Amino acid sequence: MQRILIVVGLALVAIGLAWPWLGKLPLGRLPGDIHIVREGGSFHFPIVTCLVISVLVSLLIWLFRR
Repeated sequence: MQRILIVVGLALVAIGLAWPWLGKLPLGRLPGDIHIVREGGSFHFPIVTCLVISVLVSLLIWLFRR
């Protein structure tokens, strides 16, 4: 459990340091993401972005388990 917490903490620090560059990626604005704007408000569901992130995380987990 301690190793997992250390790895998660280091990953969060790395993401925090890389945030200015990560913000420039088109994630959340990919073709296929649902965005509806009406008078009363807006609704955004990044379905394709979620699929891409899921595939990337699955590949990383698969690589680290080998």
